[in-house]
Amino acid sequence: MTLDAIRMGEHETIEYKKDIPAEKEKFLKTAVAFANGNGGKLVFGVQDTTWDVIGFPNEELFVKMDAITNSIYDSCTPKIVPQVEIQEVEGKHIIVATIHPGMEKPYYLTSQGMMDGTYIRISGTTRKADPQTIQELCLDGSNRSFDQMRTGVVVSDQRIRKLCNRMYQHALSNDLGKTGIRKITKNQMLSWKLLVAEGNDLYATNGFLLLEGDEKAFPEACIQCAEFKGTDRSVFLDRKEINGPLDVQVEDATNFVMQHIRMGSRIDGVYRKDIYELPIDSVREMIANAVCHRSYVRHGKIQVALYENRLEVTSPGRLSDELSIEDLKKGNSLIRNKAIATAFAYMHVIESWGTGIPRIMQEAKDYGLGEVQFDNMGVSFRITLARKPFATDQYGVVNPTQSTQSTQSTQSTQSTQSSQSTQSTQSSQFSQEERQILELLKNEPEIGQSQIACRLQWNVNKVKYYLHKFRLKGILQRTGTNRQGSWVLTL
Repeated sequence: MTLDAIRMGEHETIEYKKDIPAEKEKFLKTAVAFANGNGGKLVFGVQDTTWDVIGFPNEELFVKMDAITNSIYDSCTPKIVPQVEIQEVEGKHIIVATIHPGMEKPYYLTSQGMMDGTYIRISGTTRKADPQTIQELCLDGSNRSFDQMRTGVVVSDQRIRKLCNRMYQHALSNDLGKTGIRKITKNQMLSWKLLVAEGNDLYATNGFLLLEGDEKAFPEACIQCAEFKGTDRSVFLDRKEINGPLDVQVEDATNFVMQHIRMGSRIDGVYRKDIYELPIDSVREMIANAVCHRSYVRHGKIQVALYENRLEVTSPGRLSDELSIEDLKKGNSLIRNKAIATAFAYMHVIESWGTGIPRIMQEAKDYGLGEVQFDNMGVSFRITLARKPFATDQYGVVNPTQSTQSTQSTQSTQSTQSSQSTQSTQSSQFSQEERQILELLKNEPEIGQSQIACRLQWNVNKVKYYLHKFRLKGILQRTGTNRQGSWVLTL
């Protein structure tokens, strides 16, 4: 490790300890959390508050290495074997214990048992896992998909045919060519693991009941839609809770958004074509991904929130530990609900796995909406698409790539000030990281420190460093309380 890397502070895969603590559980919990997640490094010999390198005398190094290795190996179930090594930083020796992602999740402290001794990492901190997270880890460790698990519900041939026919009709409605669509058979449902055969009976899996829209079995498998006034959740303008079959929920939630955003027209050849301020295919993809990849083990409902300046789609369940946000942007994917994903692909609710996120990002760019935001918030995942005013001529014709301000021949004082503010935050006097956080504070003044950390994929200490730096420079002020206040840039 380098000194610069150490001074970046702790984050999701790094934790520092000045020495082996007397209460060894303090670092053993983190070892468990690393094994349950993306892995990580426990670094001994670094002060965990100032990140000063303390180091150890040469004669103590191997004794401490053995103590660390034995403590981790003897205290965890299943067994965790750390990779422990000595590294030199600034002429001082530190001990680095690398914990690799585990293949037999959940890992827990043997003395506390699975339900009390399972830990995970969230935004650079170690936290006790709740029962839903433990269940998710059990599924990950056994390579099982919740929607393919058998229920106790025996289903009749008539009930199976009803679902098969509805899915077929949905597939036809989404396939403009009406070609290559075949009806689903009972055997197909069995191969997708929407059904499980035992003896002479056919049992529904969780995925079968979810696609049917069984509200009694899954009361929280629904979508909450809302339009808010302004940029926070203080005032509702409209709200709706959408239940029923999962694929129908996707369409209904998409229609809710379409009804609450602006629409104009543009000339396409000799025809006039209606066009919305947001790319509707991307909106549908965002909602479909949330329904398809959410955790149905975890309590909570999908939320589709429309604000004056953005659209947010939030789904229960964190991003898989095996998948990073950068992986998503590149088109990599890891399917949480395999049976539902197969059914959605058949019905053309999702086109093909892994291509949705890059397509959303490209359409946002084409519309001039800026970067799509992805937030992995520990127990939920959020994708945010920006909104902006768009211009229409006297005939209602719109160019979605141009905002109202960019097409006006003269700008109001408010628009000029906004432009100057943008230019000032992009000034060459600021580094790239400083510009990132300044733009975020300008666009979302109510945002909190932990939200900034999630949005920029930084640790909270790094956020605090820049906020303190801006205050000392006199370019940032805080109004109101820590919980109810907002940031004010004085550039």
